[in-house]
Amino acid sequence: MNDPALTASSHRRIRQSNEVAALRALHQFGRLSRAELARKLRLNRSSSGHIIASLTADGLVREAIEDPPEQPGYARVGRPGIMLELVPDAIFFLGVEIGVEHISTVEIDLGTNIVSTNVEPFDGPSISVEAAVDRAVSMALQSIPASKLERCEGFGVSTPAQMDKHGLVRLAPLLGWRNVHLAELVRDVLPLRVPVLAENDANAFAIGATYGRSEAHSGVTLFLVMESGVGGGIIIDGNLFRGANGLAGEIGHLIISDAPGPRRNLEQLIGLETIMGEYRKTSALSHPAFGNFLADVQDRLPSAVSIAEHWAKALATGLVQACRIIDADRIVLGGSVAALYPLMAARVAAHIHAIQESSFPFPSITVNDEGTVGSAFGAACMLHQRYLSLESQRFADDAAEFEEPEADEGR
Repeated sequence: MNDPALTASSHRRIRQSNEVAALRALHQFGRLSRAELARKLRLNRSSSGHIIASLTADGLVREAIEDPPEQPGYARVGRPGIMLELVPDAIFFLGVEIGVEHISTVEIDLGTNIVSTNVEPFDGPSISVEAAVDRAVSMALQSIPASKLERCEGFGVSTPAQMDKHGLVRLAPLLGWRNVHLAELVRDVLPLRVPVLAENDANAFAIGATYGRSEAHSGVTLFLVMESGVGGGIIIDGNLFRGANGLAGEIGHLIISDAPGPRRNLEQLIGLETIMGEYRKTSALSHPAFGNFLADVQDRLPSAVSIAEHWAKALATGLVQACRIIDADRIVLGGSVAALYPLMAARVAAHIHAIQESSFPFPSITVNDEGTVGSAFGAACMLHQRYLSLESQRFADDAAEFEEPEADEGR
C-alpha cells in the first residue's frame, strides 16, 4: 500500500524540478512564450501553466509584451504576443573577492545582471582573516537598504588560496592564512540567514565567465586570474575541472626554468608585486600605481617596455607549458594585470611561436570584461546557480514538512 506522505513528497519533488527547469530556461534563453517554455520543459501546456502560475505567484516570473522586430517599415498585425520573463529585482545575490591588494564586491539580480560593484584598496597580509571577512561583509552590505536585505538569497566569497572541494582554505600564502573555514567565518558575521559558499578566486572567475550562457562553450578553456597571485580555472565542456584535490589550474606554481637567477615560479614573474617592484626602481613618481605603468608602456617608455617584455616572455612560457598538459583551445585573462595584455599581445604571440613547436596549435587569448570584479561576480553566480537547483532555500519548508520528527527523550 502506498504511503500518502511519500506520494505527496514525490509529487512535490517533481513540481520543484519543473520549477527549477523553468527558471533555468528563462535565465539561459531570456524571454520565452508559453509554448516555447512548455517545449523546453517537455511538458504539455496545462502542466507548464501550473508551473508558471506558481512562479508568478512567488514573484519570480512575469508576463511581458513581445518586442516588435527591429525592421524598417514593420507594422504589427494582430495582438502583440505575451512573453514570460524573470523578474530581475525579485531577489539578489552578493559576491566578494578578498584579494591581496583589494576587496571587490558585486550584487547581481535574478537575471545575473550586475546591479552594483565596489572595489577598495586592501592590505591583505597585514590583516587577520577575521578582520578581512568582517570588512568584506560590511562592504557588500553597505549600499543595500535594510528593507531590501530580506530578498538576498546567497552570499559567495572568493580568495586566492589553495582550497579543498568543500571550501576549506588549506593555505593562502599571500594572505598568510592556513586551515581556514572561510564560509563559516562569513556566516558568523553575516546578519542574514542565507547560504554561503567559498571558492578559489580563479575557479570563481571561471564560473562567472561561463555561467548562464545560452550556448555552453565546448572544448577546454583556461581562465587565468592575474593579481599579486596568479591562478587558473579550467572549464571543460562547460564544467569546472577541480582535479583530485580541488587544486587543478594552479598555473602560478609552474616553475619557469629558463628565468635568470634563482628558480622562480610563474606567479613570481608575472604577478602585480613583481611588476610594480621593478617599476618603482625606475619611475619618477613617489608612489606609482599600476595605471601609471600601463601609461608608460603605451607611451613606449624604454624602462617600462623592458619590464613588460619580461612579463610577456614569462606569460608565454607559462601558457605554453600549461597548454601542453590541458590542450586548451581558449584562454581568458582576468584580474587587474590582464590590462597589460592588449598592449603586449603581439610580443606574447611572438614568444609563444618561438618557444612552442610548430606542430602544436595554440588557443585564442582574450581579456575578460569584468576586470577586477570577475572573481566576485563568479562567487555571486555560484549562489545563483544553487538557487536554480533543488538545493534552493525556496524548498526548505517543503523538505522540513516531510522530515522525521525527533524522538522525545521523555517517552
